[in-house]
Amino acid sequence: MITVHGRASSVNVQIVMWAIAELGLPYERHDVSGPFGGTDTPEFLAMNPNGLVPVIQDGDLTMFESAAIVRYLGAKYGDDRFWPKDPVERAPLDMWAEWAKTTFATAMNPIFMQMVRTREADRNMALVEMSVKQLAKAAAIADARIGDGPFLFGDAPTFADIIFAHQLYRYYTLPFERTQTPNLDRHYERLTKRPAFAEHVMISYESLRAK
Repeated sequence: MITVHGRASSVNVQIVMWAIAELGLPYERHDVSGPFGGTDTPEFLAMNPNGLVPVIQDGDLTMFESAAIVRYLGAKYGDDRFWPKDPVERAPLDMWAEWAKTTFATAMNPIFMQMVRTREADRNMALVEMSVKQLAKAAAIADARIGDGPFLFGDAPTFADIIFAHQLYRYYTLPFERTQTPNLDRHYERLTKRPAFAEHVMISYESLRAK
């Protein structure tokens, strides 16, 4: 039984929960952080000195950092499609997973922080506009990579898909002008029909909105 510490509305918890669900692993999740608190207790800080979610416990192992957790889950529990055992086959997946973090998410995060986590009167719209332009380039790259898909690397999801596509619910539901990406659009529509994605990623972020 895997124990997950973190609230469902956290995008970093969502990446872990989606991976757990795709792999069909038993789990229990405890609401921690945000309105639930609990990240500044000695017990939590012993698990993650950064005071951030998610944290998982799997037997004697305790881990933080969502992408590292997904890689661990893939290596321990995934089949050869989700986590190729051959490092040469796995390398391009890892490359795109890192691209998702360093390029796509880096452009996406300021938009979310400004449009949801910041009061309208305090928003830095110049930062939003710059990030939207950066994100348009990244989305076009993802669109080309996916092609007919249906996933980044063929007909089954991998750990790279989860590290990338957990951002797409927010990408498609925030009110900003998106570039034309028909392949990415179809990819997202397919994801919305996957029970694991719908349950663990398509979660309202209204509770996070700045008052």
